[in-house]
Order: sequence, then structure tokens, then C-alpha cells
Amino acid sequence: MRKTRGKRRGTATTPRQPDHKVAIIGAGFGGLGVGIGLLGKGIDDFVILERADGVGGTWLANSYPDVAVDVPGIIYQFSFEKNPNWSRTFPKGAEVRAYIEGLVEKYQLDAHLRFGHDVVAREWDEDNQWWNLSIAGAGTLTAKYVVTALGAFVEPRTPDIEGLETFEGKVIQTQRWDHEYDFTGKRVAVIGTGATSVQLVPQLAQMGEHLDVYQRRAIWVFAKPDFPIPAVVRTAFGFAPILQSLIRGVVAAAVEVGLVGVTVYGKQVAPLTLIPNWACRAFLFTQVRDRALRKKLTPNYGFGCKRPSVSNIYYKTYTRDDVELVTDPIARVTPTGIETRDGIHRPIDVLVTATGFEMSQSPEPFRRRPVRGRDGFDLADFYENNRAKAYEGVCMPQLPNHFMVFGPFAWSGSSWHVMVENAIRIITRLIGETERRGATSVAVSERANDEFFEFISERGKETLMHGKACIGANSYYIDKHGDFGFLRPTTAYQSTKASKTFPLSDFDFGFGPRSDISAKTGKSGVQASGVEKLADQQA
Repeated sequence: MRKTRGKRRGTATTPRQPDHKVAIIGAGFGGLGVGIGLLGKGIDDFVILERADGVGGTWLANSYPDVAVDVPGIIYQFSFEKNPNWSRTFPKGAEVRAYIEGLVEKYQLDAHLRFGHDVVAREWDEDNQWWNLSIAGAGTLTAKYVVTALGAFVEPRTPDIEGLETFEGKVIQTQRWDHEYDFTGKRVAVIGTGATSVQLVPQLAQMGEHLDVYQRRAIWVFAKPDFPIPAVVRTAFGFAPILQSLIRGVVAAAVEVGLVGVTVYGKQVAPLTLIPNWACRAFLFTQVRDRALRKKLTPNYGFGCKRPSVSNIYYKTYTRDDVELVTDPIARVTPTGIETRDGIHRPIDVLVTATGFEMSQSPEPFRRRPVRGRDGFDLADFYENNRAKAYEGVCMPQLPNHFMVFGPFAWSGSSWHVMVENAIRIITRLIGETERRGATSVAVSERANDEFFEFISERGKETLMHGKACIGANSYYIDKHGDFGFLRPTTAYQSTKASKTFPLSDFDFGFGPRSDISAKTGKSGVQASGVEKLADQQA
């Protein structure tokens, strides 16, 4: 950690200063994007705190065989930094990591990166008007503003299965892949059939002697239009970026109609949601001719209720003699294998857990890494006991000078990068305006936060997720309070427009500790001067 303690010493006329103006937590696409956005606004006093030993976030953690983007690469990139050189329509993980490393190099983010810095607590200091960040094994760092870019998935989820700790063979989490392990001649079991397994299962089937896949819920899978991009096309993209932008727009619209349109508006246009359902069933029929096996692989919920996936070989893998799809519930893990509730014990040498992550909008991650804001606010308690509210998915009233790249109702679902760029736009504007006013804090007002929640929750009621087709889905799109919190029930166009046009009057700008303000104004808030009101009107 950079030694900045001297910077915090003040005099009678010069107040103490925090270690940094901005601290960004996470060095994935979100954190790096915010850093680039700050540099674009002339703000270079920031650090990017990353607990791992490199950049990439989920693309650093996930390096299992055949990991790849599950949307076309042309929309899986920043609009301000288009890559004309994707080698195929669905780039592999290595290409994505190279793109991320290219961002660091081009925008000279190395000087701002702090690896091995695990932020284990965040606490707002009302007296000093800054955030205290506790770093595991490295003391405390202070920053006027904090941006959390932790993404949607925070910690790998360990399945709660009896006897798991007694297994005597090899256990591998997909997020911590062991590239040195030799699967040759091994009996392998995979628990989980989400998007990760769709990519991983066909590879494991070729690596080991026998593969058992334990499925709780089937996943909708469609054919993957994955093909190499000809050199002439890549050259054309390089010489004429407008061409790539046009194609990017068309592909983004198609993905939004196919995924977001069905999920968000499926309840209003229910008959249309049957089209992708039939298409996936038809594709499954071409891959698997055994009726009993097809039935096991067919979801018992409608298309769009959970995130679907794409693969040309996933379904076909289950027709191999050395692969078994197990749908009977797991009773326990034994020292030598897995026993299902029907009493069958299947011996294995390797257990691969592909059971996903804990969600960033649940209380558990913030029990271990507490976030405490103004007036005793605790983020874990909030997520436990309240419906999640976050203005444009970025701000909460109780967390001044605190912004989220992925908060409740942030992600439109069409492209992760659209959401990140929308957050960058909001964050940089608010930090810039706070500094221009000479304010010490900024927080969204309770009124504006409630109005946004009412707008978004009303739209959420009309989504496919609240229809009969999704009853058996157990989708992470819906949070514990029944809200559509993981996915924003609007179009990407609407969320982008909102990030460009939100009024500054939705925010309270503070000019000192609340106790000082209360003494001067007789209120707990800030009384704007005529100059500040004029600035609001002009903005």
C-alpha cells in the first residue's frame, strides 16, 4: 500500500485529507472502467483495490476448460474501446483477459492498482467526511469516495451437502481450477448444470474415464453460432470502426429482444415466449433422440425465467456411453463417492463443484465484510430486512460518497458493459459536481430513491418472472423479497438515457458533519444557498 499517512495531517487552516480521493474496490471490468472514466474527467487521485493477484475479476477466477463469453464478443466490450480483433464470435477466456490487460496498458492503470488488498470492512466517518476501509493484514486506508465494483457474483458457493468434507478424493471448484491435475483414467462427478457446466461438461467428458453430472434443474440451451471471424472482416473493423459500431448495434438489439424482451415483457406477450421455447426443444431433439433423456434435459419452467445458454455440444455429450445424467437428489457425499436418495452409490475420484456464487445483493457477503454508513446503517441488515432500493442501481441514501457499479436494478441484461458505462456516467458526474461545489458529501435523497424504486418495481410486476411459467425456476433474477432486483426490468436504451439525464436535484450535497450542519441550519440536511440553487437549475 502506498504510504500516504502524511497527507492526512492538517493544520489550523488546512483540514486533514484522506489517503485518496477515490477508492475503487475490484479490478474487473467495472473497476477498470470507473478508473478510465475518472481519468477522462481529470481525476487521477484514485486506487483500485483488488484482493487477487491480477486484473480481470471473474475472468481471472474462472479459467476452467473452454471458458468463453456466452454472448457475442462484439457486444462484450466497452463502446469507447472496441476490439476489432476478436478471433471468433464468442471469444474464449484468454482473449477476454488479453482485452482486459490491454485496457490497463493503454490507460496506464498500473500505477493505480493495488493487488492483494482485500477490503474486509467499509465504514463512513461522519466527522471526517470520508470512508475508512479496512484492508486484511494492511491496516486502514481512507478515501473521500468509494466505488464498489464487485460484480454480481461475490464468493464461490460451496454446496450444502452432507458429508462433503469427508470425501477422500480430489475436490475442484470451477472458480479455482487446478490446471495441474490429470483427469486421465479418473471417474469424475460434476454438481450443477448452470452456464459454467454447459461449457465445462463436454470437456470433462473427454478428459476422464467416466463422468456423472448431477442436475437439480435443467437449463435452456440453444445452438451456438460460433465461428472464426475472417481476417478480412477484422481488417475492415480496424480501418472502419463505424462498421463495427453498426454491427454492434444490430447484435445488441437482437440479444436484447431475445433475452431481455422475453424476460421483461414476456408476461404481456406470452404467446411470443413460446417461440424460443420451441426452438430450444427442436434443437434438443436434433441432439438427443432418446425420449427419456430428452425429458430429463428439458426444463420444467419457461424460457427466459433463468438465464439460458448456448452450446453446440452440451446436449450431445449426454449421449456418450461414458456420461450419465443423474437427476435423483443427492443424499450425501461419502469418502469414496456420491449417494443419491434412491440408494444408489456412484464411486468417483474427482468432485467438481459448479454451484455458482453468492449474490452481491444478499446479506451473507456483507456479514463477513461489513458496510456501515450514516446513522447506524448496516448493509447486511438492510438486505436482510428490507426491499433493496438503489437509485439507478448506483446510490443509496444512507451511504454518502458511495457508489455501486452493480447494485439492485442496475443490469439491463443485454450487455454487462452497457451497465458499467451507465454507472461510470453517473459516478463521474456526481463526483465532479461535488468537487465543483466544494461539498464534502453527496447522497441520493430518500424521495428520489423511493420514486425510482416505485417506477422500477411497478415494471417488475409485469415481467415474465412473475408469471406461472416461472414458478419452478428458482431464478436468481428474483431476490428474497420477491423483487426483480438482479435484473433491471427496462430496456438498455431507457437505462442509458436515465444515466445521461438524471437531475442533480435528486441529490443532497453536504458541507460538513451533520452535527455542524444541524447547529447552523436547525435541520439534519443541508440548506442550499442561492448560488447552489442556481447551479441546480443550470444543471
